[in-house]
Amino acid sequence: MRAVLDHIGIAVNDLQSALAFYRDALGLEIEASEEVVSQHVRTHFLAVGAARLELLEATAPESAIAKYLEKRGPGLHHITLRVADVRAAVAELKTRGVKLIDDDPRPGAEGSLIVFVHPASTGGVLIELKQNP
Repeated sequence: MRAVLDHIGIAVNDLQSALAFYRDALGLEIEASEEVVSQHVRTHFLAVGAARLELLEATAPESAIAKYLEKRGPGLHHITLRVADVRAAVAELKTRGVKLIDDDPRPGAEGSLIVFVHPASTGGVLIELKQNP
């Protein structure tokens, strides 16, 4: 499995405050926003070289992002690594005894397929594996 950094997800309580910093203070350009209805989240990608930042805004109280914000507050949520074949990556990780949150890929932003690796297997970091469409 070969992976490259795709983006870093940042959970935000207040999108306008976050944009005031990332867009207005740092001068980063915001790409098109997208709502991932199945996950109750709106994503806002910002280009930073070869990788991107993803501002995550909850759209419903049952959203994983809403629950994260309630428990931990705003900040770093996950690191996303892009892989060519997410199903093969899952199979490989399972053979290595890695704990996964998702056994099967699910739809993510930008038409991608995603799975999350449990922080218990990563030293406390939530890692998303992403396969582009």
